Amino acid sequence: MVWNTMLLSQYVLTHRLVGRWPLPEPDIAGILRHFETTQLPDGSWPAHREGPPSVYLTALAYVTLRVLGQPADAPSVARARDWWLGHGSITAVPSWGRLWLALLGLYGYDGINPVPPELFLLPPRAPMHPDRLYCHTRYTYSGLAYLYGSRAQFDLGPLGEQLRRELYGADFASVDFAAARGRLTGPDVFVPPHPILRAAYTALAAYERWPVKSARRAALRRCAQHALRGLEASRGHGVSPVSALLGCLVLARTGAPRAQVLAALAALEAWRWEDEEEGIRVVGARSSSWDTSFAMRALAAAPSSAKVDAALARGYRWLLGAQACEELPAAVSGGRSPINGGWCFSDGTHRWPVSDCTAEALSAILAVHHRARRTELEQRIPDERIHAAVGFILARQNRDGGFGTYENARASGLLERFNPSEMYADCMTEASHVECTASCVSALARFRADCAGYQGMGDVNRAVRRGVAFLRSRQRADGSYPAAWGIAFTYSAFFVLDALRAAGVDPADKAVTGATGWLIKAQKADGGWGEHHSSCRSGKYVEHPQSQAAMTAWALLALTPVAGTGHPAVRRGLGFLASLMEGSAGGWPRQAPSGVFFKTAVLDYRLYKDVFPAWALAVASAATTG
Repeated sequence: MVWNTMLLSQYVLTHRLVGRWPLPEPDIAGILRHFETTQLPDGSWPAHREGPPSVYLTALAYVTLRVLGQPADAPSVARARDWWLGHGSITAVPSWGRLWLALLGLYGYDGINPVPPELFLLPPRAPMHPDRLYCHTRYTYSGLAYLYGSRAQFDLGPLGEQLRRELYGADFASVDFAAARGRLTGPDVFVPPHPILRAAYTALAAYERWPVKSARRAALRRCAQHALRGLEASRGHGVSPVSALLGCLVLARTGAPRAQVLAALAALEAWRWEDEEEGIRVVGARSSSWDTSFAMRALAAAPSSAKVDAALARGYRWLLGAQACEELPAAVSGGRSPINGGWCFSDGTHRWPVSDCTAEALSAILAVHHRARRTELEQRIPDERIHAAVGFILARQNRDGGFGTYENARASGLLERFNPSEMYADCMTEASHVECTASCVSALARFRADCAGYQGMGDVNRAVRRGVAFLRSRQRADGSYPAAWGIAFTYSAFFVLDALRAAGVDPADKAVTGATGWLIKAQKADGGWGEHHSSCRSGKYVEHPQSQAAMTAWALLALTPVAGTGHPAVRRGLGFLASLMEGSAGGWPRQAPSGVFFKTAVLDYRLYKDVFPAWALAVASAATTG
C-alpha cells in the first residue's frame, strides 16, 4: 500500500535526530531515488499521485534532502525552495508539520496550536479523555503532546542555521511565529479548526506561558507512558508508522537507554519498502492479511487446478499463522479491547486486529473449506479459533448496528467538531462504517450457514439483522452507499451487495435494486467504471476521466450474482476488463489510486488492479458455465 513522502521524510529525520547517523549509502541512494521520482515538475511534492502540491510534504522533503547532504543548489532542492517561496509562507503549514519543524529548531513553538499533555490527566470517564479517541489519533497525540509539552528540540548543528535562512528567506529571529499560529491556507487544510476549538487554542496559548509545573511534569510522564506502552504492545511497530516514529523520539527525549532507542529504530524497518522503480519509502500500512484474504476469495471462485489449489493451501496456512491467538499482556494493554481471534491488516506482528480484516479472513477460510476436497489442507483451523474470530467480530458491533474497525465506539461523534488535525476528517472517534459492517455481516452470515452447531448462533443472527438494518439506514436516495476506506461509492456497492446476498436479502429488495440501479447508471461509455478520489472529499459521486480495472471489477462482483452475465452492463464490463488486460501473461495496468482514509489520504493498493479483476472474471466464468 503506497501513500506519500511524509513518512519517508519523518523516517529519515528521526534517524538523524536520535543519532543513528549517517544512514548507509545504499539507503541514501534509494531514498533520494524515491524523492526524485515523486517530485512534481513544479518542484513540489503531492499528498498522493493524483493530488495537488502540498506545502507540508514539500517543506518536510526539502529539509530531509538537505539533512541527507543534498546542497541547497541541487536541482530538486532549488526547485522545491522556489516553489514554496512562490506559494506562501512556510508558517502556513499544518500543525503536524509545524511541530516536526520545531523539533528541528526550524519553527517557534509559540506558533503551534497547543497540544496540552494535561489532557492525559483527565478522569477516564471524561468525554475528552484521549482513551476515548480513535486509536490512531490517541497514539499519535500522546507522542505529539509529550514532544510539544516538553518543548523538545534536537540540534542539527551548522545545518540548522543554514536551513533557517533558506526556509524563511529572512532573519529567523524576526519571524513572528505567535502571529502565525492561527494561519492556515492551501490544499493541505481540509478541516479548519471549529470556532470553539479556536477559542480553546487561544486560552491554552495563554496557559502555555505559565503552565502549572507539577501538572505539566505529571502529564508528560503520563504521555510518555502511553506512547511507550503503545510501542511495547505492538512489538515496536506502533499502531502505524506515524505513532512508531513519534515513539522513537519520545524514547530519545526521555533519556531511555541507547540500546532501547536503537531497538525502536530497528522496529521501524517493518514499515519500509523498496523496489527498483521508486526506491525506498515508508508505507502507510502493511496490508498482507487484507490482500491475502481477497486473493484467496478470488482463487476460490476459479476452476480447480494444481496451481490454484496449491496457492489456496499456502494462503490458508499463512492466514492460520497470522491470527491473534492470545490476549495482550495486562501490563501493556492500556485499556485496549481484547484481540484474541482477530486478524490485523498486516501479518499480525503489531497486534492491532481489525473487524473487517478478521471478517474477510474468515470469509476466505470458509471459502477454502467449501473446496476442501479439491484443496489439500495439511492442517484445518480448529473450530475454537473460528469461534474466537466470530467473537472478535461480534465485539466490534456498535449500538447503531454497524461495525467499527479496531474497537467499538467509545465516544460521541460530536468530538469530530474538535478535530485538531486540520488535514483529515472523521479521525477523532471510532465509528460504524458501511464497508466494515458489510464485511462483518458477510462473514457472520457465511459462518451461520456452515456452522449450524455453534452455541452462540442467536448472537450471530441478531448481529446480522442489526448489521443489515444499519446498511439499509445508510443507503442514499439514489441507491448508493457511502464509503470510508475506498473510492468510494463504487467500492461500497461491492461490499454491501455481497453482504445483502450472504444475509439472504431478497434480490427484489430496494436495498439491492437501488444499489444495482445506481451501478448501472454509473457505468461509463467504454463499459468500465471509474470514480475520482474527490468523491471522498465532496461526499458526492465524481466520475474519473478513465475507467479503472479495480473499480470495474467491484461493480461486476456486485452486479453479476444479481443480474447475471447476460445483462448488458455485465457484458460490457467484462469486455472492458478483457480489453484492458496486458498481454498473454495477464494482469492489468497501474492506474489511479483506489484506497483512502480520513477522506483525504488517498492510497494506492498495488494488488487491487489484479486481484479484483481476476476475481470478477472467475465469478463470471463460473456463472456462465453453471
